[in-house]
Amino acid sequence: MSGLRAEQLSKSFPTEAGTSLEVLLDASLSMQAGESVAVTGPSGCGKSTLLSLLGTLDRPTGGQYWLGDTQPFSLDEPALAAFRSRQIGFVFQDHHLLPQCSVLENVLVPLLADGAACAADVERAQQLLERVGLAERATHRPAQLSGGERQRTAIARALIREPQLILADEPTGNLDGSTAERVADLLLELQREQQAMMIVVTHSPDLAARMDRQCVLRDGRLQTDA
Repeated sequence: MSGLRAEQLSKSFPTEAGTSLEVLLDASLSMQAGESVAVTGPSGCGKSTLLSLLGTLDRPTGGQYWLGDTQPFSLDEPALAAFRSRQIGFVFQDHHLLPQCSVLENVLVPLLADGAACAADVERAQQLLERVGLAERATHRPAQLSGGERQRTAIARALIREPQLILADEPTGNLDGSTAERVADLLLELQREQQAMMIVVTHSPDLAARMDRQCVLRDGRLQTDA
C-alpha cells in the first residue's frame, strides 16, 4: 500500500485538575503519492499537534496511522526513529539549521543516523543545492545566509532521503512576499518531481490555495476540502 491514511487520530494531555485537555479530536486524512494538502485554522486549534503526530514526533492517544505499508506507532522507539529519518522530511518555519555546520553539512544531517555520508550522498546533496540555487553557498554557515536561503537549505535537507512524506510548518511564515513565493514555487516543484506527499500547515491563503486540497482545523476537529 502506498500513500497515507490517518483514522480518527486524537491527542489529549492531562491537566493539574485531573481532567484531560483534548487538543485533537478524531482527525482523519488520506493521501496518495504526489498529492499536496494544506491545513489551515486559527492559532491554537491543533495544527502543530496534527503535524507532530503525522511526523511521528509524538504519539496519539487514539486512532490509527499508516504511512505506506507501515503503522509507525507499532514500532519501538529505535525503529520508529529510523523510519522517521528515512520516510519523513521536515521543513520548519524557523528552519532549525545547525549554526556550526556549513550549508552542505546541514543538508546531510538526516543521513547521520546511518553513520557518515558516503560519496553518493554528498553528490546528491550537491545536486539538491544546485536545484535550490545554493551551489555557490555550500561552504557558508547559516548566519551568512538570507532568510530565503536558509529556508531553501531546509528544503534540500528535507528532500535528501527522498521521503514519502514532506511536512512543512509555516514554511513561508518568516519571509517577505516575493521570497515566500519563490520558496513555495521551489517546494512544490521538487515535491512533485519526487512524487512525495506533502502536508503544509499555513496561515497564508495564497500558499494554501496552491495545494491540491485544503483542510481546516477548528476546535481540534479536521474538516476536509474546506
